[in-house]
Amino acid sequence: MSISLSSLILLPIWIDMAHIHQGGPDEKEKTTALKDLLSRIDLDELMKKDEPPLDFPDTLEGFEYAFNEKGQLRHIKTGEPFVFNYREDLHRWNQKRYEALGEIITKYVYELLEKDCNLKKITIPVDATENEPKSFIFMSEDALTNPQKLMVLIHGSGVVRAGQWARRLIINEDLDSGTQIPFIKRAVHENGSPEEHAVYVWDHFIAQSAAENVFFVAHSYGGLAFVELMIQREADVKSKVTAVALTDSVHNVWHQEAGKTIREWMRENCCNWVSSSEPLDTSVESMLPDCPRVSAGLSKMMESL
Repeated sequence: MSISLSSLILLPIWIDMAHIHQGGPDEKEKTTALKDLLSRIDLDELMKKDEPPLDFPDTLEGFEYAFNEKGQLRHIKTGEPFVFNYREDLHRWNQKRYEALGEIITKYVYELLEKDCNLKKITIPVDATENEPKSFIFMSEDALTNPQKLMVLIHGSGVVRAGQWARRLIINEDLDSGTQIPFIKRAVHENGSPEEHAVYVWDHFIAQSAAENVFFVAHSYGGLAFVELMIQREADVKSKVTAVALTDSVHNVWHQEAGKTIREWMRENCCNWVSSSEPLDTSVESMLPDCPRVSAGLSKMMESL
């Protein structure tokens, strides 16, 4: 059984102090002297004497770890979970190694928030100067505009950062246990954008319907959602949709990056009736090369329906 250096030093001193404490004035002076000696001993430095350099990898691959399909951290070669006591009797070194891995995992979670959860990283204060200390938050695209729901996730203090509940759970259990990602995905799934909703309804209902000719009527932002549907499912939409009636659509084929073939299809199969004081079906000039725009014969948007 090995005994650490700190034990070898502290054990006899404790015995001596216990013995001296029973004596008279001379012993008390010795006790004071020993206390003074103890106060000068840097235990941290003693522990460093035979410690390897604190030089750790800066990637998960460098640590030879990766997250598997279940979100569990596993050794690349052995498939085993993370081992804290990588080197026996070197607790401080193992702790520093654990902390270095934790910093890499923090960056990994940040990447998941942006790539998998489609959150945006927002620097705060919003009006910070170049030399002012800054922090950041993550938020969804519609966090400030969605009139129905807003969910706020606040992590604890310590080493955990945005997107995390507990680093220990991420390392020893899995990403679902230790991160906020399941909550974020659940919120997105239950309260997604109109564009996501349109694609979901298409995939699970319209595409599976027996109808050979599908007709769309889309108002305002619904027109933008339809264009996004075309971008995501172009071939399927073209094969099933016969015509599309838009009313005051706010779509923008340039901003949404709709391709040439989509723009050509829209010119032939879509028409956008817009608010106008001109007589019904009067052609209205358009700045965009997509579908024809004609007057709805009404000057107020909601009356165009």
